[in-house]
Amino acid sequence: MRWAEGRVSVEDSVAAPHAATGRLLRDSFLPGISAVTLGLVRAGDSSLRVGPFELLRFGAPKLERTGVEWPIVGGLLAGSSGGTWRLHSSGGRLVASVDGYRPRLPAAVYRVTQLPLHHLMTRLYLLRLRGRDPAPGVTATSSNRIRAAAVDLALCATLAGVAGRRRRVRVLLGIALVYHVTCWSISGRTLGGLVMRQRVVSVDGSRLSPAQALVRFIALPISWVRGRPDHDEIACTDVIDAEP
Repeated sequence: MRWAEGRVSVEDSVAAPHAATGRLLRDSFLPGISAVTLGLVRAGDSSLRVGPFELLRFGAPKLERTGVEWPIVGGLLAGSSGGTWRLHSSGGRLVASVDGYRPRLPAAVYRVTQLPLHHLMTRLYLLRLRGRDPAPGVTATSSNRIRAAAVDLALCATLAGVAGRRRRVRVLLGIALVYHVTCWSISGRTLGGLVMRQRVVSVDGSRLSPAQALVRFIALPISWVRGRPDHDEIACTDVIDAEP
């Protein structure tokens, strides 16, 4: 991220084996952001909204063969009109960039609130657009995933027991959260993953961001209830076989 004279420029990208057209990028962006936020952020004709509040409003898009660019013209999150939001496909990557945008928030607050959310939503949108084909590796079997999860649960339960009996459930949840998010975002491998020789990766094969790992962990109960790996769909991740 670059911050100069109250304006910010920031870029995110993911590996993509297939080039995307400017038309596809234009048509997928607003609905795509709504999808990754599970409908919390809604797409208008030329804006992103939460309830009655217009977060960002865009001008008419400028379409290119493998890219598209919108001027940022207003919204609750914009301190003033100005700057651009650009999507393009180049060199085997899908790239999203903001240039010259003036946030309403002060720089110090923006860096720890709006910026991490921007990175997370943009990354998930790009990964969904990239898709799961080709897969980032050989997908781990369900049985091996269950065995790895059992090892991790046993480890977290043991650590919670060592920490004490008071508020044991809260302690267990806290340990499990820190343990999984840290392991997934650093190496993609928990102790269970090491034992079963598997790794958690993004669908483009890259390492998970900490925010992406947190989303995956928070979405785990949905998978338990529905009996399928919905947390991987939500977080745009996969579990693949890996060598030691």
